[in-house]
Amino acid sequence: MSSQPIGGPRADGRRTAAAARRRRREKEILDATRGLFDARGVRDAQIEDIARSVGINRAIIYRHFTGKEELFALTLVGYLEELADRLRAAAASEGGPDDRLGAITAAFVDYGLEYPAFVDCALELMRRTGPELLDEISEGALYRLGRGISTCLAPLAETIQAGVDDGVFHTDDVHLLANTLYASGLGGLQLARVGMLVKEAGPGIPTTDRLSAEQVKRHLIASSVAMAVGAQR
Repeated sequence: MSSQPIGGPRADGRRTAAAARRRRREKEILDATRGLFDARGVRDAQIEDIARSVGINRAIIYRHFTGKEELFALTLVGYLEELADRLRAAAASEGGPDDRLGAITAAFVDYGLEYPAFVDCALELMRRTGPELLDEISEGALYRLGRGISTCLAPLAETIQAGVDDGVFHTDDVHLLANTLYASGLGGLQLARVGMLVKEAGPGIPTTDRLSAEQVKRHLIASSVAMAVGAQR
């Protein structure tokens, strides 16, 4: 009668199968979260609704994710992966660095207008400090989130660097500028959603004007190029 050594092929096979089932379940939960985000928005998507759409108990979600913050962060990764493809395509467009930077900004704005939940997710995470994120999100999830953001920033940073090399752009820190443009783009998209701007009608008298998404888009394109051009030394 033969015996199977502990940790042998059968045990390895069971572990592999369990890991595959876990990955499938995680994908089902993330797909359901993304679906609810796109249909209802981030604020109206509850853990109970996500669990119901997958056909599981909400407790199972917490076996796969440390909490709501991690689930939302990993859902954001899916948006970032799609956005990165669009930004890379824009960065490969014809023209000089200023033209390509404008195309990247336009692609970013178009994606944010198409998927408002992406903006909500990104802004929600940006409200937290680094230490808070480390407390709320596992190291593995934080790594995936960082990789998603850096993949989006890469074509932006590369385009800015090309402009610096050509003498068109002027900045001492390419990556800081890329991060700044990403953050200001999110703020601009939120402003487009509000659809109005506030100003003074007279000293101390506030008033509002309607603001279109196209106005915000044009402004973000112009301001991104202006920030990259900077002040020649």
